[in-house]
Amino acid sequence: MGTMFDDYGASGPAYDEMFDGPDLRSPYLRLRDSLEKMTTPDLVGRVEALQASYLDQGVTFDIGGEERAFPLDILPRVIETATWSTIERGVQQRVKALEMFLSDVYDAGNVFDDGVIPRRVIATSSHFHRAAATIRPANGVRVHVSGIDLIRDNHGEFRVLEDNVRVPSGVSYVMTNRRAISAALPETITQHRIRPVAGYPQRLLAALRAAAPAGVTDPTVVVLTPGVYNGAYFEHALLARTMGIELVEGRDLVCRRGEVMMRTTKGLAPVHVIYRRIDDEFLDPVHFRADSVLGCPGMIDAARAGNVTLANAVGNGVADDKLVYTYLPDIIRYYLGEEPVLRNVDTWRLGDADAREEVLDRLDELVLKPVDGSGGKGIVIGPRATRDELDELRVKLLEDPRSWIAQPVVQLSTVPTFVDGELGPRHVDLRPFAVNDGDDVWVLPGGLTRVALAKGELIVNSSRGGGSKDTWVLAGPLDSLTVHGGQQQEQQQQQSTGTAPDAAGAVDGATTDGTEGDAAC
Repeated sequence: MGTMFDDYGASGPAYDEMFDGPDLRSPYLRLRDSLEKMTTPDLVGRVEALQASYLDQGVTFDIGGEERAFPLDILPRVIETATWSTIERGVQQRVKALEMFLSDVYDAGNVFDDGVIPRRVIATSSHFHRAAATIRPANGVRVHVSGIDLIRDNHGEFRVLEDNVRVPSGVSYVMTNRRAISAALPETITQHRIRPVAGYPQRLLAALRAAAPAGVTDPTVVVLTPGVYNGAYFEHALLARTMGIELVEGRDLVCRRGEVMMRTTKGLAPVHVIYRRIDDEFLDPVHFRADSVLGCPGMIDAARAGNVTLANAVGNGVADDKLVYTYLPDIIRYYLGEEPVLRNVDTWRLGDADAREEVLDRLDELVLKPVDGSGGKGIVIGPRATRDELDELRVKLLEDPRSWIAQPVVQLSTVPTFVDGELGPRHVDLRPFAVNDGDDVWVLPGGLTRVALAKGELIVNSSRGGGSKDTWVLAGPLDSLTVHGGQQQEQQQQQSTGTAPDAAGAVDGATTDGTEGDAAC
């Protein structure tokens, strides 16, 4: 492996997280020393065992009808304590501001009256639902779980790419990746002090229980899934099992006299909190899509009556709108009186005439994104687009400028990745997950690193051939969560919580859990 690091070719404008030119960055010192002791055939054997394990355990995704193991690169991404501290503070700040913003949007609307964001931006968002206006969560929390997508720019600064506060997915792979890498690189992981990730299910369950309707002291919490054919079913089943709660489908629920009941072998039982993994439009055929069979009729009325809590709250999608994203720095200043800890990627609003004129003149230089897109769908990377594609895009922008934003092409940071027996730089992003229990916003130390496995590719989504990496957050000497010999503690926590991969599942996002996110900017 030593010669492979010598031949590692980090080049171009992208910030490489392992190497600064010929010099090794400090977080990766022990990792390189450990890997250099392995032979290449040894590492290849471990990679093959890793892939076979994921395939046997059902950690798969579908390509053209063929089930394949979800790509997990054997080389972890390492983030030092100080850098993570900034990420953690930035995510917490953003979630707090989003909570206040959503509460205001669906109630008083002061943010509009004070001129922070135009009311029409929200009114024209496809994810704004008037049915959510009179629903007030029991403990004031609307964003119980969030996934804030970050990229690292050319200068090594982490920036926010987008927010996911509807039904963010991917946390299951944070847990399963850690377990898999602990088994694949036991001698390497024991040489690092790594903050564990196995405690996520307990944090999530505590937050869901804290969101129970008033007067309920021992709430029944369930995970609502669209079913086994959903791309994220693996995650739904894993979270339900590790939290020790029921995994239900819409057909398992019924609404009676303003309450949600669950069918059991002993008859109907009340449900107080629903961690729903179904998009708003499919949740209740009475208020949304009448043809949906994924949810349960009457669920929204039960939530409005205060008899059940939906997590995340209905209507959160307005905060995921990429046009709203452009106002987030001002929203943070307005509600919190603070400067953003994590900056947005520079963005043009196509509804602004001057910005639109500039963007139309520079289409071949910029990245254009639909404001309500996910999973990399609809993105046009100007420098890689054909003339016909740019001409077609120009027509779309002029017809409906509100539906698009533009961003510069930012070279996502690179991390050494082992692909086809060779070590090379590949672009990555990061999705930290946060859990809000009403008193505290807790950020899972690590998050999901998605990696574009194709050389030079900037879109990291699994639907575009991307994979993932285990993300190691190094802990300081005084951190109560630190471990020396991370594998042993990680395995002990996993044994106590049961965070092993499920027997079946898939990775790619689908319509009813479509928060896969964009990763080109």
